[in-house]
Parts: sequence; C-alpha cells; structure tokens
Amino acid sequence: MGHLEQRNLNTTRERLRDQVAHHLRAALISGELRPGEVYSAPGLAEDFNISATPVREAMLDLAREGLVEPVRNKGFRVTEVNERDLDQFTEIRTLIEVPMVGRITRTASRTDLEALRPVAEEIVRAARDHDLIGYLEADRRFHLSLLALSGNERLVETVGDLRKRSRLYGLTGLDERDQLIPSAEEHIELLDLMVAGDAEAAERCTARHLGHVRSLWADGAEKNPSVPRGRRVRLDSR
Repeated sequence: MGHLEQRNLNTTRERLRDQVAHHLRAALISGELRPGEVYSAPGLAEDFNISATPVREAMLDLAREGLVEPVRNKGFRVTEVNERDLDQFTEIRTLIEVPMVGRITRTASRTDLEALRPVAEEIVRAARDHDLIGYLEADRRFHLSLLALSGNERLVETVGDLRKRSRLYGLTGLDERDQLIPSAEEHIELLDLMVAGDAEAAERCTARHLGHVRSLWADGAEKNPSVPRGRRVRLDSR
C-alpha cells in the first residue's frame, strides 16, 4: 500500500492484467519499485484500486521475464543484478551478436534490413520524447527482429532471455540528462552500415553499442538509486 502513484485502469479482465504488467514494468524502470524490495500483490492492488488477482497474475508474468521472483507468503522481490552479472551478460551477448550481425549483413536482403528502419527511428524518437517504456520496447523489437534474420530461433530466444535478465532499472536519471539519445542513434548507424554491406564496420558498431549499453547500466545504477518525489516515468497505455 502506498508504493505507486494512482493509476486509472481499464476494468476489462483481459486488458487489466496487461495494463497492470505494463505499469509495473514502468515502475521498475523509473525506480518506484526498488531492486531487492519485496512487494505484496494486495498492497500493490490498493495503489491500483483493484482486486489482488490481476496484480498477482501480472507479477507472475514479470517473474517469467526474470524481473521479479516470488517470495513465499510475502509477495514478489524485485530482481537485483550485480556488476558481475552485467559483465557476464554483456560478454555472452558480444560473443553471439557481433559475429551474427556480420553474417546477417552478408546474407540478408536490403529490403529485409530496411524494414527495420522505422523501428530504429522509433527508438530515437522515444529517447528524445523521454518515453522510457517506448524506448525499451522498440529497442527489444529492433535487436530481436534483426537477429531473427539469421533464421536461428534458439539464438533469438537466448538473446531475448539475456536482455530480460539485464533489463535497465532506474532509467529516469539517464533520461533527464539525455544520455539515452546517443545509444538510440547507434541503431540507425548500425542499420546504415548493414544496408551498405559493410560487415566489418557493422560488427565494430555492434561491439561499441553493447559496450555503450553496459556503461549505461553502471551509470543508471550508480546515479539513480531512487526517483525524487513528483518525478514519474510516462505511463502511456499501449
């Protein structure tokens, strides 16, 4: 009770669960829900002014994504990710994604690559508009759709799981300092290199981008441990 800013939700059961999950993800990103803290479904339900059932269902969805973990008879603990975890996630992603981007550059059609441009532009637009949920969702779609051009579904699943486990928390401070924009613009740079057929440059860009993302994780954790009163991430319904 008292954890989250009041929200207005659609009361249709199917939509309600999705909306609650969406707002909880936003609260994780903004820092309203803190890593390591345990939150109960009934307590969060009071903030939403709804029953505990859809909140519990939404929290279970987040648990499957690795964002929270169930705590018996208490609720759900927001997953903590330490520096060693982040280093290992980045190393694995680099080993997978850098050579795969090179291969895709050599084999994918220009038409398939250009189809990703609206998503790359959406990432930049979301960063400039301070839409953190939009930023992360478009970023996920871009990277996983790009890797899907390899035709390797298991690879896409593996990278998707790594992304969930290393999800950025407390992005508000970085957003306020416009530090997300350079990372967002790298997606367009990467796509331009791939469309031009420059596989080696695309690999270098991917490696630089993943290193940039890793530095954002560290900067976000160090400089934005909480959200000041009155500052809330945008929670547009999607």
